Amino acid sequence: MASVKVFGSPTSTEVARVLMCLFEKDVEFQLIRVDTYKGQKRMPDYLKLQPHGQALTFEDGKLTLVDSREICRHIAGRNHERGNKELFGTCTLERAAIEQWLQTEAHSFGPPSSELVFNLAFAPLMGQEKDEKAVVASERKLGEVLDIYERRLAEDEYLAGHKFTLADLSHVPNAHRLGSIPACRSLFASMANVNRWWKQITNRPAWRKVVAMQQEPAPVI
Repeated sequence: MASVKVFGSPTSTEVARVLMCLFEKDVEFQLIRVDTYKGQKRMPDYLKLQPHGQALTFEDGKLTLVDSREICRHIAGRNHERGNKELFGTCTLERAAIEQWLQTEAHSFGPPSSELVFNLAFAPLMGQEKDEKAVVASERKLGEVLDIYERRLAEDEYLAGHKFTLADLSHVPNAHRLGSIPACRSLFASMANVNRWWKQITNRPAWRKVVAMQQEPAPVI
């Protein structure tokens, strides 16, 4: 049995990010599907790992982590010679560039994109009204970030250079969801370099495997 375990739902942005990283690195793992809303309440062992019921828990032997970006760093670093060997850079300079864009994703791309995904994709499914002010503000912030990406991607194929790395991978779950929302998809399409990049990162084989897992029915726990 795989020593690496992922607790959570593949529909979660955080979990999906980790699953894609595991597929990119060809790391064997076991996914324990947990319903974010009710599943963990029925799993005492899960609560020992994640007492606050967050969406993600990762186990690698005796190591337990809960932050998806830190988990991806761990996976890529520990399994450097497996799968995509360039995922976390091959030298100090490359890794520094990757870290720069990981921080940009976490602090500048992630918040507005998550806000848009919730209000425009999830809120209607949950019978909730979208927060119009939040949508307008998030669209503006996302547009400003993508303007920066457009200029950067005019210089290189990917954010941290000419290779796909964690800098790009970290964007994929929300970028994929934004692409299914007409207003957001048009924002991507209006920027030639961003649109090219978006298509490349969301069509990688590793991500297609995650999407397939998201479409599988969740077990009753």
